[in-house]
Amino acid sequence: MQEGISGKIAHFFINSKLTILLMIGLMIIGVYSSFLIPREEEPQINVPMADVLVGYPGANPTEVENRVVKPLEKIISNIKGVEHVHSMAMNGQAVMVIQFYVGEDTERSYVKLYDELMKHENMFPQGVYKPVVKTRSIDDVPMLGLTLWSEHYDDYDLRQIAEELTSEIEKVKDVSITKVIGGRNRQLKVSLDKDKMAGNGIDALEIMQMIQANNSSSQSGSFVNNDTEYLITTGRFLETKEDVENLVVGVNNNMPVYLKQVASIQDGPSSAKTYVSFGFGQANESFKNFNSDYPAVTISISKVKGADAMKISEKILTHVDKLKQTLIPTDVHVDVTRNYGETASDKVGELLLHLGVAILAVTILVMLAMGWRGGLVVFFSVPLTFALTLFAYYMLGYTLNRITLFALVFVVGIVVDDSIIIAENMHRHFKMKRLPFKQAAIYAINEVGNPTILATFTVIAAILPMAFVSGMMGPYMSPMPIGASIAMILSLFVALTVTPYLGYHLLQEKEGQAHKEDESLETSRIYKFYKKIEQPFLDNPKKRNVMLVITLVLLIGSVLMFFTKSVAVKMLPFDNKNEFQVVIDMPEGTTLERTAVVTQEIAQYLTTIPEVVDYQNYIGASAPITFNGLVRHYDLRGGSNMADIQVNLLHKEHRDLQSHDIAKLVRPNIQKIAKKYHANVKIVEVPPGPPVLSTLVAEIYGPNYDEQIKVAKQVKAILENTVDVVDADWMVEDNQIEYRLEVDKEKAMLNGIAPQQVVGNLTYLLKEYPIANLYDETSNDNVSIVLALDDKDKTS
Repeated sequence: MQEGISGKIAHFFINSKLTILLMIGLMIIGVYSSFLIPREEEPQINVPMADVLVGYPGANPTEVENRVVKPLEKIISNIKGVEHVHSMAMNGQAVMVIQFYVGEDTERSYVKLYDELMKHENMFPQGVYKPVVKTRSIDDVPMLGLTLWSEHYDDYDLRQIAEELTSEIEKVKDVSITKVIGGRNRQLKVSLDKDKMAGNGIDALEIMQMIQANNSSSQSGSFVNNDTEYLITTGRFLETKEDVENLVVGVNNNMPVYLKQVASIQDGPSSAKTYVSFGFGQANESFKNFNSDYPAVTISISKVKGADAMKISEKILTHVDKLKQTLIPTDVHVDVTRNYGETASDKVGELLLHLGVAILAVTILVMLAMGWRGGLVVFFSVPLTFALTLFAYYMLGYTLNRITLFALVFVVGIVVDDSIIIAENMHRHFKMKRLPFKQAAIYAINEVGNPTILATFTVIAAILPMAFVSGMMGPYMSPMPIGASIAMILSLFVALTVTPYLGYHLLQEKEGQAHKEDESLETSRIYKFYKKIEQPFLDNPKKRNVMLVITLVLLIGSVLMFFTKSVAVKMLPFDNKNEFQVVIDMPEGTTLERTAVVTQEIAQYLTTIPEVVDYQNYIGASAPITFNGLVRHYDLRGGSNMADIQVNLLHKEHRDLQSHDIAKLVRPNIQKIAKKYHANVKIVEVPPGPPVLSTLVAEIYGPNYDEQIKVAKQVKAILENTVDVVDADWMVEDNQIEYRLEVDKEKAMLNGIAPQQVVGNLTYLLKEYPIANLYDETSNDNVSIVLALDDKDKTS
């Protein structure tokens, strides 16, 4: 007998003591790798994406489009590797989203983008700010959210506590970006009295310049005296409210004018730009005792690339528990409103359980066919294959997520084939007793080895093309075909090395062991059952033709189900998540308070849903973004007319309804509330796969903007009236009433006032821009100094 490659490999390992060491070593490597591989919710996706933000104060959208957006689009679209450039021109600014092709090198893509922007920096007209580039990646999505709320503290106090807590959280290793959402910052507000300023001949710009001029300090050098060098520091920063009050901001009748004479200075919370609140749902035990909204502040925490979300979240929560005894007051509650580390661990645990059940089921089936010895061969072979696969995952830089683990579950029935084929053929030859056991084993392996190798690579050839799917779905799903292919190659390796050893020592009958006379194939129950079904079709051509016709009809009928829409077609099934978001858009010009009324009414409705555990209202601010929100740029949402509600549900094991069913259930009633207030409200679920801008997107192109809007309205109306289409929206802002104040330049100059002074005064007073910082070493946050008018003066 001439040995093939499979026979030669088996001959080396079949009775070698090294095989035992190999098995032990592989298991140790696999188990060790399972602890080293980071666990996270979603797979890493290499799709470079960046935002380019350009400010052009005072310019209208048309001016911004012509002077900034169009030139930049031309430059950026010529960068090699750029796939899409989406732009939006607004009053005073432009936002551009640049997406590179899937698989482009992330670092090089960003360098190319920066390089092109810097090379053409001088092309912008005067008044345009330097472009700001913000890169985006999957790791920007917060994996942990902590919400601080209290029935005794207001949002200002909670913000101060949250800032201190954030400083402590940032000390935990592998914590990347932290963000505090909600609450009012500490601020030194200088409320100017316009009458007193006029009486002393002072304007807001002069006061701003005097505050900035008195808020500087510098290391001015040194001098030597008596053989000693002394350092010199010149000036002093503003450190207290009293320092600001006693500033001399002008001179009137040869007398100094102090700031406190023309303004009132308040050291305290800033004006409310956002409202964040926390509430419980019926599914929470605390609902009976805390059945209202409470002021809240949320800390969102992201991790560095490749870090284990589960381990980091555990470290952070342990650290926070310790701080509850010192930093966090007893009447301030800290609720975990997001923990992707925990959900990732649950996913991994669930898939590992399914993997174990699948291995056990296969082992039992083999035991029924080949006895307990044959079952043991498979039972040892499959875990070794997966141990090697985990090591391969670790070496390739993969993480343990639902896609990589799904690949293992997917190939359980395939990777076991190689070992079963080898073991079954050895078992058959051992029972034939035509050759000595070792020769019979090698002969059996050599007989089926080459077909097994061919079959393995045939299956790989069928699965691997999935790795080359275009778009974002490609890198998202690529760990599955790659992981499955690796598992099958490694299963072949195990089948040709370990399985022969196990089969040789477990399947052969011991000398002197009593055994029954071999049962022929024709007398087995399986053969008799199969023959009873199949024999009539083999003997009777008429029955055979009927069976073929029925098979063909069923095949055609199954294909037609797609065209008749009897079966819904989609890329991935809905995932049963523990959360969803309610995104609220009010008409432009809506006040923060009005938006809060709508948000709270929707939130109160959500408390009636039995599956809701808790919710957080983010009014004027965006909730911590999800993977979906990263692509849709929900983090840029902000303004008095916008709000988000983050809704957390019971764990899926404790509820009957899927999260998608709950979203469908609440949508009609939420839309009724929204319609009453002329709001556009969307129920946003976390998608089961890579996110998209929306399920259905229509882009309108035309010769001019007015025609585009006209057609867009028609398309929007069609979509709204289409069956099963919900939450239709468009990227067009409503018209908002605007007062345009034009300076009479002649009168202004006759009175010694430059038009720029009028523009500057109104801008700084109405927008309340920070003009300087108060240098308070005890504060974790910047304490800004702002100029403002009293509210009554703003409307007079």
